[in-house]
Amino acid sequence: MQELPLQLVTQMIADRRTIHKRPELGWTEFETTYFIAKRLEKLQIEFQLGGDFLDRASVHGRDEQEVRTAIQRALEHGVPKTFIKKTQGYTGVAGIFDTGRPGPTIAIRADIDAVPVQESQDEAHESVMGGYCSEIPMVMHSCGHDAHTAILLAVAEWIVENQDNLCGKFKFVFQPSEEGVRGGLAVANGGFLDDADVLLCFHIGTKCKLGEVGICEKGFLATSKLNVTFEGVPAHAGSNPEAGKSALLAACNAATLISGIPRHSKGLTRVCVGKLIAGESRNVIPAHAAMEIETRGETGELDQYMVNHVCRIVNSAAEAFDVKARIETVGSAVNLETDHEISVRLQKIAEQVESVERVAYYNDIAASEDCTWLIKRVRDRGGKAGYFLFGCNHHGHHKTDFTIQDEVSLPVGLRMLIQYLAERCSG
Repeated sequence: MQELPLQLVTQMIADRRTIHKRPELGWTEFETTYFIAKRLEKLQIEFQLGGDFLDRASVHGRDEQEVRTAIQRALEHGVPKTFIKKTQGYTGVAGIFDTGRPGPTIAIRADIDAVPVQESQDEAHESVMGGYCSEIPMVMHSCGHDAHTAILLAVAEWIVENQDNLCGKFKFVFQPSEEGVRGGLAVANGGFLDDADVLLCFHIGTKCKLGEVGICEKGFLATSKLNVTFEGVPAHAGSNPEAGKSALLAACNAATLISGIPRHSKGLTRVCVGKLIAGESRNVIPAHAAMEIETRGETGELDQYMVNHVCRIVNSAAEAFDVKARIETVGSAVNLETDHEISVRLQKIAEQVESVERVAYYNDIAASEDCTWLIKRVRDRGGKAGYFLFGCNHHGHHKTDFTIQDEVSLPVGLRMLIQYLAERCSG
């Protein structure tokens, strides 16, 4: 096994805690993007910023006002205006390092965004005790993307330091806006990974506790995130209710019918109407309603089955109540499919890691991950992909007291990646 230099591990932990203090929601990660870019520049690794490597037509769920607010916050926190201009308003970083010797092109992806959660201020909470609690109200790295980012930066540094013993090319994708599965498709369709022979993706926690590594070959679900709006006609509820057209009633009827969509016999399917806001006042026929809906399926076909039913119901409800309806896709992911030979190699590496006590396959995770778009893009072009989990003793992802024991957990993720690179790309 490759030794982990103490300085590299120390820097990785420090990076994770620095990023943890300044969490940013999807498409607003300008401070994080600057932090990554500065490090890659110091390592003399070529990189592109979001505006250059993302396919903008494939960007989901990006709010211009939130972006403008985030840019102003980043400027106030020391990000140069010249750097903001270079991003063209789009976050994320894609780096490439060429050893100059023939060999495979290996890509690794990490997500960089946070979650809209207020971090716990309990004095026993991990980051409170460590002095690196979130400084941004109602935003927290409660899914571990700060850890992912720090690990990939450490991998990049390890590659530079060991370049004389390596061959081939290395690509680093620091992906924006994974939460809500909004950024993966734009990265994939941008084509940065089209020449990758192998893509490695990873995540902290989920089903794995500290000392455990999980290998995933399938199980993450295809999903679609839909925003639906109904537009009716307002009218006074007392004097002329017949002149009104109720967007609220259309939305409520749609929500009830959507919940009753038949589940499919050929695989797992899910639907959730998670949010419904409607109406203006108690004495006005409600003219506006907005819904947030998600569908999931074991395959893309099954997810599309659910989406088709949702669209049919929404349009039918609009027709029944004589209102207008609009459906917008604001996020999506395909189901996970990786390559067994990569999984076996990752399994063997995990079994050699001294601090790992258990290695298992998890092919039944009923969540979604938009790195699946990147994986599909690579595999569709003849490359291969692997996905692994490394554990921490967390209290639940996206919760206010999410903790990861970074000094113990992060070295496992780092060791998994650099050992794979050492074996696959030995010069």
